[in-house]
Amino acid sequence: MSKRSPRKLDAIVHEICHDLGMDEAYEQHRTIKAWPEVVGESIARVSKVRHCKDGVLYVRISNPSWRNELHFQKRSVIDKLNKFIGKELVRDIVFQ
Repeated sequence: MSKRSPRKLDAIVHEICHDLGMDEAYEQHRTIKAWPEVVGESIARVSKVRHCKDGVLYVRISNPSWRNELHFQKRSVIDKLNKFIGKELVRDIVFQ
């Protein structure tokens, strides 16, 4: 009987999603989960990622001033998200 070394749960979930052909859904989930860390606490407080579909991230913003500010920072946020997740998954962000 061979003994396996412990693995991170994230690695196991990724493997299962891959085996089930759900790679895109897994990557979308990682992107949504990364939002608060990428944008920081102050933006995370006034925003909530609704969903990610076909490379577009839909984000609800509770404050019109922040929505305007984030519109100007969109390209930078997209670049940071893609760098954080390690692939070019997000092509656009729609602030609602």
